[in-house]
Amino acid sequence: MTESSHESVPSRQRKRFPGISSRAYEHPADRSALVALRKLSGFDTVFKALSGLLPERSLRLLFLSDSVRVSDAQFAHLNSMLRDACHILDLEKVPAMYVTQDPRPNAMCIGLDEPIIVVTTGLVELLDEEEMRAVVGHEVGHALSGHSVYRTILLFLTNLALKIAWIPLGNVAIMAIVTALREWFRKSELSADRAGLLVGQDLQASMRGLMKIAGGNHLHEMNVDAFLKQAEEYEEGGDLRDSVLKILNVLPRSHPFTTVRAAELKKWAESRDHQRIMDGHYPRRTEDKDTSVSDSFRESASHYADTVRTSKDPLMKLVGDIAGGAGDLGGRLRDKFTGSGGSASGGSSGGSKSTGDGNGPASDNGSGSGGQGGS
Repeated sequence: MTESSHESVPSRQRKRFPGISSRAYEHPADRSALVALRKLSGFDTVFKALSGLLPERSLRLLFLSDSVRVSDAQFAHLNSMLRDACHILDLEKVPAMYVTQDPRPNAMCIGLDEPIIVVTTGLVELLDEEEMRAVVGHEVGHALSGHSVYRTILLFLTNLALKIAWIPLGNVAIMAIVTALREWFRKSELSADRAGLLVGQDLQASMRGLMKIAGGNHLHEMNVDAFLKQAEEYEEGGDLRDSVLKILNVLPRSHPFTTVRAAELKKWAESRDHQRIMDGHYPRRTEDKDTSVSDSFRESASHYADTVRTSKDPLMKLVGDIAGGAGDLGGRLRDKFTGSGGSASGGSSGGSKSTGDGNGPASDNGSGSGGQGGS
């Protein structure tokens, strides 16, 4: 990308990352999955062969005909942010970007051959310039990582599952794939949040944007520290029953919960990895072909081991205790589920009842996908 293609001067000077690889900011779980997929022989060929089945052409025509394409003539401020984000992350080809009428704040990056970015009017109207810059950087991060391909596959399979819901085994098979893709995509959202921070280079703006997505345009009524405290309470709170409900609540979602995203982003912003990138020390795209799959999986495994060891979630703490050889597993499970050291039969009854009661609320809470903007 030539300098001449970026005529708009950003409102403040930001660092640029020439040749940066998406591996620099990808979450360990996201990165290991992508490296493994990219290393599969014929993977790209297989997915391109599916392009005839996927609605990519119709999606492009739909947005072209029924949305507003961002350019120097339309939503010029968004066009400037987009070009600036591509310049900072050194993305050679600027993706097409559309604004579509929808009061729900959301954004997405889709497409197989060429990614396109779509933002809703609800998101544009909700965020200020610096908050929106982080979101645009988030979507450009998706494009640089190649997430748009898998996102398109996820959308296609989700729609397919709805169409064949009357076929019991067929729907189960498709939903198993969809569930796995959603788990990966939730991790990819954490990666893209990091990319948004690299582009915006303003942690407070990123925090404000996530707070607005959660609570609307009422910043004067919200506080970043209190918002992050919610994430801490969410992780620490309750017993094993609550840990199970957390899992059930998140399964239908394509995004992690907003408070969790904020806490994860703040943690990464304060890490040595982030500081090294800002100092100009990061992996380059020219090195991607030499990336080791086994090294990526080891890094991912190490990350999860650290997560289990440091987590304050009751289930994760129990897993850590078991891994550490703690004794009396039956008694610990009974106490965790019942909240007391009651009899074994009482513990069994309490655990069974709580699981049954939890399915309803988990399903209800997970059925909506609202508040997942900036994806």
